Amino acid sequence: MTNASWLETMRNVLDSYHDPAVLVDADYNVVASNSNYDFRFGGLDNRSPAKCYYLSHGYQRPCDLEGETCPMQEARETGKRASVLHIHNTPQGKEHVGIETIPIVDEQQRAYFIEVMKPILEVSAEPIANKMIGRSKAFNTLVDLIQRVGKTNTNVLLMGASGTGKELAAQAVHSASPRTKKPFVTVECSGLTDTLFESELFGHMKGSFTGATYTRIGLVKSAHGGTLFLDEVGDVPLHLQVKLLRLIETKTFRPVGDSKPDAADFRLVCATHKDLMAMVERGEFREDLYHRISTFPICLPALSERKEDLPLLVKSILLRISDSQPLSLTKSAYELLSQQPFKGNVRELKNILERAVVLRHDDQMDSDVIQQSLQLIPEQRMVASTSLHVTPESSLQFLAESKFSLEQLEKKYLKALLQRYQDKGLVADIADCSLRTLYRKMEE
Repeated sequence: MTNASWLETMRNVLDSYHDPAVLVDADYNVVASNSNYDFRFGGLDNRSPAKCYYLSHGYQRPCDLEGETCPMQEARETGKRASVLHIHNTPQGKEHVGIETIPIVDEQQRAYFIEVMKPILEVSAEPIANKMIGRSKAFNTLVDLIQRVGKTNTNVLLMGASGTGKELAAQAVHSASPRTKKPFVTVECSGLTDTLFESELFGHMKGSFTGATYTRIGLVKSAHGGTLFLDEVGDVPLHLQVKLLRLIETKTFRPVGDSKPDAADFRLVCATHKDLMAMVERGEFREDLYHRISTFPICLPALSERKEDLPLLVKSILLRISDSQPLSLTKSAYELLSQQPFKGNVRELKNILERAVVLRHDDQMDSDVIQQSLQLIPEQRMVASTSLHVTPESSLQFLAESKFSLEQLEKKYLKALLQRYQDKGLVADIADCSLRTLYRKMEE
């Protein structure tokens, strides 16, 4: 078989793949592509040079010489399939792409490599709303883990500080799974009382307790066939954890007031900002439950660990704040932001930029505007800590005279905070709860 006819045969092989695929020779030249690649990334005509690293990244030399993992190099050395996650240049901009490289040889025993490219649509390398966004190495490592575990039915535990995007990560796990067309149901575990915990999760029958005027389907049933996301699972009280453990172990539940058990079918994803292992050691979290939910733990990087993503995140947030007019930052403003520790992560960055948009003089915000936004934070915290401070004696007297329940006191406290401060992120920080919990309590 001539080389030309062999290449034509290989083009037919490439067309058997549903994803974009190319054939690369030992010198990194892309010598053939399938129709999916031509449609998604553009054909090979008028491309010079046709090196894989140039077409994908615009590099002038192989990926491993540019600080990236080269799957072709790994496949060449091991003689086995290799896979990696890269960011490719496409007609739509930069995109995350999963690469699988398969080494083969022709009839003359010359080395070639089939590269199959699977675009990862659950995340973005361009400014866009409602998706995980990033290009940094730490972010790509996170995306790779999500893609690998997403294809399975394994329980996932997402760990990370407040504001790192755990819910978006949970949604990405769901989107990467075979259950993606089924429901994604979130359970906010913070502040659930005993009765509310069972009623929310398992549902209840009409007349099963005072106020149960109708039969209600629980969130476990609502997630049937899909993903059940337990947000802030570390906040589930110790005495309720056994009920959660039983649900996970038996995959059955019983609605409140019903004598018949029902089958549960869900993929479990949990998230927490707490150190669950330390809670286990202190006796605050069941060890058996911890091992059940943490089959595949993923630690989300803090914003301080992925500062390279700051410009991309800024552009994305500004687009969300104002999609009607283009807003931007000067170089000095970016430099000032890059010096911040961002203990509140992306949520803190969003708050800073929202303040800057309010304080700005024109559509390009400089470092002075960012500085003003930053200066609001310590002043507000200082006011909050002094104006809301009460002595133990005055607290006891207030409680004795008011006779409020804990629930009533909480509502009055949050109402006072919301009346004093417009920044709901700040209110959540002062009240020591997540922003999601604050919004839920506001709805109540």
